[in-house]
Amino acid sequence: MKSKWLLMVLLFALPKLYGQVVDSTLVVTDSIEADTIPIIIPENGIQNPMAISGFLEKLYKLEKTHSGKINIVHIGDSHIQADLMTNRVRKTLQAAFGNGGRGLVFPHSLAKTNGSWDIRFSSNGSWENHRIVSPVDGSKVGLSGIALMSRRDDFVIELNAKEPDNFFNTIKIITPGNEDTFNIATAKRTISFESNVPKTITHKIRNGEALSIIADKYNVSIAQLKKANGLKNDRIRAGKTLKIPSSEMQKKKIERSEFIPLPLLSDNDTHFYVTEDRLEKIYLLPNKSEDNCTLNGIVLENDEPGIVYHNIGVNGAKLSDYNKYPMFFEQLKALQPDLIVVALGTNESFDKMRSEDYMAQLELFLGNIRKQETGTELLVATPSPSMFRRKIPNIYVADYAQKILNVATENNYAVWDMYAQLGGLYGVTRNYRQGLMAGDRVHYSKAGYERQGDLLSEAILATFRNYKNTKQ
Repeated sequence: MKSKWLLMVLLFALPKLYGQVVDSTLVVTDSIEADTIPIIIPENGIQNPMAISGFLEKLYKLEKTHSGKINIVHIGDSHIQADLMTNRVRKTLQAAFGNGGRGLVFPHSLAKTNGSWDIRFSSNGSWENHRIVSPVDGSKVGLSGIALMSRRDDFVIELNAKEPDNFFNTIKIITPGNEDTFNIATAKRTISFESNVPKTITHKIRNGEALSIIADKYNVSIAQLKKANGLKNDRIRAGKTLKIPSSEMQKKKIERSEFIPLPLLSDNDTHFYVTEDRLEKIYLLPNKSEDNCTLNGIVLENDEPGIVYHNIGVNGAKLSDYNKYPMFFEQLKALQPDLIVVALGTNESFDKMRSEDYMAQLELFLGNIRKQETGTELLVATPSPSMFRRKIPNIYVADYAQKILNVATENNYAVWDMYAQLGGLYGVTRNYRQGLMAGDRVHYSKAGYERQGDLLSEAILATFRNYKNTKQ
């Protein structure tokens, strides 16, 4: 019986292997012996590289002149939110072309979800949040895919860059409509003053003492003594301590911390602060003139030339989720993107979305980016291989990958075929046994996401080397 199902799966997969369209309406309902099927992995590179020739030219000039910054924005779902894959790409490209800054960061921990490990956020209060995967409710969700909101006028968000590579000279604040709702401080000062407070007197009860004896000793009434200590009767116990009411006053030194707001500059998309000294810590405070603060993102840059690699991801996100929020696309301008990497499709496949509907959402997504007229170029990554119920190959992502490749030239975007690089339809079992995938055969392990990052880095660098060869 298994051999028959294997034959059916191979028949469904043959069009993919020969560059044709896979019919995603055909669903296999049995397991297969994937180890018996040879896995052919093509050369790792970028397909239709002419679509990103402007980006490659900027890399070429950056390498030659060691000046300027190149902004890459990588958009996806959970594998991008956690920044495991993208951190690997960031480190590799910055090692090759220079570190221009950490890029977009967001206080995911304050939104009670996971995020990047290399920037730590903390706050003195709780925050409301709304995510693109939730129903639209009027919340101002933008660039990070999550809106973080507070009505408090005394909140503080502390941002701490844990690694010297992420220390920064410029911090940019992204808010809905570029509203001036936040202040920034790099330090706080302690204000001390003295005030007169009632003198505190205590008495430790000894064996044989009664309330009347203690009251006479301190020249107070029994009623005053009972009131000061919340006593309902005259019974007291040796060894306990009583507060003695007193009309005497004493000096008390009181200290209060106060943050020193810094002057912010602004442009069409952000409010920002620039300093000559590289910072590792900064505080975000409310602008006292505002009673409702919403944060969409924070950008960290340094004063060096190089790559700034921004990661944007939301757990469970699909193309249609991003497409619900026009402000997400409008705020992309704040990042001045030279290249946008789009990596979505896994969650659509588990909704059993037809490839025609997936491609319609992808085209809408890319169209929404192009409407911003930022001049950015586009690189689409095919979804990674996965399985349904740990045994059924996910032929939906196979179909998505093929259709992405089929219209790349026509729609003027480049493609990195992650699906093929990870073994395609039959690569899941191998990836799992190599420790690259989780037990659900859907999510990848930390090593697996880092492997994805290494493969993407290799593809970009290989394509760049080929481009340089044409310049010789």
